[in-house]
Amino acid sequence: MNQPLAYIHPGAKIATNVVIEPFSTIHNDVKIGSGTWIGSNVTIMEGARIGKNCRIFPGAVISAIPQDLKFEGEESLTVIGDNVTIRECATINRGTKAYGKTEIGNNCLIMATAHVAHDCVISDNVIIVNGVTLAGHVKIGEYAIIGGLAGIHQFIHIGKHAMISGGSLVRKDVPPFVKAAKEPLSYVGINSIGLRRRGFTSDKINEIQNIYRILFQQNNNTTQAARILEAELDASPERDEVLTFINNSQRGIMKGYTSNY
Repeated sequence: MNQPLAYIHPGAKIATNVVIEPFSTIHNDVKIGSGTWIGSNVTIMEGARIGKNCRIFPGAVISAIPQDLKFEGEESLTVIGDNVTIRECATINRGTKAYGKTEIGNNCLIMATAHVAHDCVISDNVIIVNGVTLAGHVKIGEYAIIGGLAGIHQFIHIGKHAMISGGSLVRKDVPPFVKAAKEPLSYVGINSIGLRRRGFTSDKINEIQNIYRILFQQNNNTTQAARILEAELDASPERDEVLTFINNSQRGIMKGYTSNY
């Protein structure tokens, strides 16, 4: 769409049926896929790679340089998948030489005023609620939901299908399939409703509950629990997902279940 009231750099590559509303700015070295809608007053800066059928609402800033003092102006990207919705005034920074790009998967929803920092990797079908702030190098697994105003420390990993309470301060890794809340952030059960909505059977949900009883409710430390899971539970994709997550954790796993608020 030829929008005379928007600025589109001649070096930007934009599919023919993209809609760009007035007063938006598209910089050089930007690619936007077909069917995408860019609202008014959106700024898309160098290095953005935006997929098909996305919706970017007014005030969003995509692919600005990182807020990382080590950034030296190197070339890097912001890669956004298909069917992604980015709401008002969300900000997504491009990568640094550490990883080279910030990635957002398909079918994600990033709500108003959320911030995604440099080198984050967000998998498919993730929901990031209003006001969430992701520091650099955060990784979020598919179908995770991050509640409003949560703050995520740099280098944190959040497992698939996890759900984090609004206002949480996330300083430790959050394993797959769980709900996390309280201060300090702690295990408060598995995300059984979310799992059921996504087609997990009752048997699978019970299996996941058994995994987390061993990990968080039987007074085992993380190393002991991992050994028990490997020795006593039959191999399954869910068990292996949890074990792999624990073994690869760099910042340690969040606290186990506690009755204290």
